[in-house]
Amino acid sequence: MKTISERDQQVNWHPYTQMQTAGPPLAIVKGEGVWLTAEDGAQYLDAISSWWVNLHGHNHPYVMDALRKQTVQLDHVIFSGFTHAPAVELSEALLDVLPTAHEKIFYSDNGSTAVEVGLKMTIQYHANQGAKKHTIIALRDGYHGDTFGAMSAGGRGIFSTPFENHLFHVEYIDVPIMGKEAESLHQLKEIIKHLDVAGFIFEPLLLGAAGMVIYAPEILSEMIHLCKQNDIITIADEVSTGFGRTGKFFAANHLSHKPDIICMSKGITGGVMALGATSTTAQVYNAFLSDDKSKMFLHGHSYTGNPLACVVAKASLDVLQQDDTWTAIKRISHQHHEFTETINTHPQVEDVRSLGVVLAVTVRSRSDETYFNYLRDRLYNFFIDRKILLRPLGNVIYMMPPYCINTDELNIVYTAITDLLDELQLVK
Repeated sequence: MKTISERDQQVNWHPYTQMQTAGPPLAIVKGEGVWLTAEDGAQYLDAISSWWVNLHGHNHPYVMDALRKQTVQLDHVIFSGFTHAPAVELSEALLDVLPTAHEKIFYSDNGSTAVEVGLKMTIQYHANQGAKKHTIIALRDGYHGDTFGAMSAGGRGIFSTPFENHLFHVEYIDVPIMGKEAESLHQLKEIIKHLDVAGFIFEPLLLGAAGMVIYAPEILSEMIHLCKQNDIITIADEVSTGFGRTGKFFAANHLSHKPDIICMSKGITGGVMALGATSTTAQVYNAFLSDDKSKMFLHGHSYTGNPLACVVAKASLDVLQQDDTWTAIKRISHQHHEFTETINTHPQVEDVRSLGVVLAVTVRSRSDETYFNYLRDRLYNFFIDRKILLRPLGNVIYMMPPYCINTDELNIVYTAITDLLDELQLVK
């Protein structure tokens, strides 16, 4: 009898995978807490929350119980002209923790679509008022998803090269990393001075796919303030930074000036089901209110506001708001910081940084290549051999664990990272 992995190779096409050279995928049959059990019984420590989505650990009993109860009530219903309690309750709960100016939630089904919604809201906000403002500004190395609008707003490179001629034009500014804040702010001011800018989109404080690049809240707050003074809508892509990842509920909580639109997904359901959400202010929402039906927001998805997804998202929020969860987030953040202190002078470490529960280590490399760095597969395989799921971004090793991870489990990963660095140093 063929294994699940063997059957998979005959029928499935996996994301971000060169299918000709990739080895057989690991078949997972069970998840509990931070552990994934493979088909052969081996257990793997999920140190990246299965692509940053799993907040509280796999199969969290409270979240899964909420899902089971909903399955006997309502599976799905069209969200145009209809509503249901799970969507209402989730929106109420989200608006309680989002910036106070945010008053409305628009649902979609993943991070890319949440961003598409934010971009379209921004562009139509100005169009509905007769303003000829079309330019979108973005951070040069940003990543916002793989649909065409999200790709257009992302940094140009390997993710978008085949589609370059089909993307809309975006004006880029450099990421305002430490020492480059004034230069980035000047670039923003110059674009605003010379072009009719509709919106500015950014990953707040942490650029994920760019290699876990971190920058300060003060400069982003200043940029947002400048945009507000010029009637430019600001869009925070919190798909990866939301729901506690930066040490606060949202990265926006670190800012003195808040974005007009916040895009959410990944951790919103605790990693249980697909859901996207885009929140915005009354100022943006009111621009779509009219007797003219052409000014409505002409956007929707078949599974918008899916009751099952909304129920697990509300349950995940319940768990996130418990004191024990925030105690765990603080503990992980503290342990990450302590670990950075122990390895920051290692000869194989080019840079190490942490923000909230995110830890990133840039391994020294003889190549300037990032995402396709020659070290990537070696790093990945080293950790898989140790039964640890880490998915390096080129030569950048990062951790973004579920909040239920304990001290011993964190130390398993820290030890493996240290052993890898030592091994690289020995063979250098």
